[in-house]
Amino acid sequence: MSSSNMKKLELLAPAGDLEKLKIAVDYGADAVYFGGEMFSLRAGAGNLSISEIEEGVAYAHERNVKCHMAFNIFAHNEDIEPLSDYLKRISHIPIDAYIVSDPGVICIIKEILPDAELHLSTQANMTNYMTAKFWHMQGVKRLVLARELTLGEIAEIKENIPKGMELEAFAHGAMCISYSGRCLLSNFMIERDANRGQCAHPCRWKYKLVEEKRPGEYYPVEEDGRGTYILNSKDLCMLAHIPQMVNAGITSAKIEGRMKSVFYVATIVSAYRRAIDAYCSDPAHYEFDPQWMRELEKASHREFTTGFYFNKPTAEDQNYQTSAYTREYSFIGMVKSYDAETKMAVVEQRNKMVAGDEIEVFGPGREYFTQKLTILQDEEGQPITSAPHPQQILRIKMEEPVAEKYILRKKK
Repeated sequence: MSSSNMKKLELLAPAGDLEKLKIAVDYGADAVYFGGEMFSLRAGAGNLSISEIEEGVAYAHERNVKCHMAFNIFAHNEDIEPLSDYLKRISHIPIDAYIVSDPGVICIIKEILPDAELHLSTQANMTNYMTAKFWHMQGVKRLVLARELTLGEIAEIKENIPKGMELEAFAHGAMCISYSGRCLLSNFMIERDANRGQCAHPCRWKYKLVEEKRPGEYYPVEEDGRGTYILNSKDLCMLAHIPQMVNAGITSAKIEGRMKSVFYVATIVSAYRRAIDAYCSDPAHYEFDPQWMRELEKASHREFTTGFYFNKPTAEDQNYQTSAYTREYSFIGMVKSYDAETKMAVVEQRNKMVAGDEIEVFGPGREYFTQKLTILQDEEGQPITSAPHPQQILRIKMEEPVAEKYILRKKK
């Protein structure tokens, strides 16, 4: 496929709060998705108030970035009236699409916002082209595919759905052990309903097997003496497979992670931005750059898998030893402003840093550079040797020009 007739793959990034929304936009997302204070499936994320949605959508639209809002809960009776009222309160905001999974919620949105663009959430478990045609008849424009599909199945769906219908698929992030997030473990074990945004992630907990009449006797199903994480999937990563996603007919590559940090969002979005741009600008001569993966791995992550895309997952796609993250780098600060004459940056501290630290600095659309913290000052310009206080305002000498929202990190 030539670059001239290729529709560029959309990079869709998570926005757990207003700061993360702006970071996703600045670091290269084509679109962002977020939840309001109710009715999305990430109740533990910061989410956005109505005034923050107004500000975030305006910020994104000024930079030609689209905004998708999640309304993907499976509603109970008690949710219907509050959801209707909430939609009326945000109806003036030019949100580009609403992510939905419940037919009743779809009916409410169509009644209150008849021109709204609807995207079917992965929670609806869309796995075949006949189901796609059904949702098209309900007015859905885009399908966020179930994670349980291969690229071959996705290509077949694309060939058999109405023209203009789009496919969105996860490219990166946590994999759910249950079918595309429809998990009852959290509800059953601690009465927190995953399908109403309160998942406690029990799939990441440590388990041992006990027979009912032999309490205290643990059966040896564990990988070692510490126990086993029998439900713990590796994280999805398709960074090295952008061409295959495009060729399968996927319109949008989605990054999971509304609960993740600003540092995570900036790092992952940057890596995928480079890979997508490189491929879509010249598919015939595209080569994957291992540096993109090295950069991506500087964010907190588990081991990686390609999920179901190439074959049915095996034991190799599970991590039976630990559910812990690999965290080789610390997010230590974000640039608030920069004076080109003095080369001093005003930085908001995010983790402890000490004079003499070797740090890396990166920003939107540029490679990182490395330097030492040679001059470290407090907000008044007085020399200090360390910055241990959360969100402390600092002044730091920079060896290369920086700008607002550049990020400082250091290896642990």
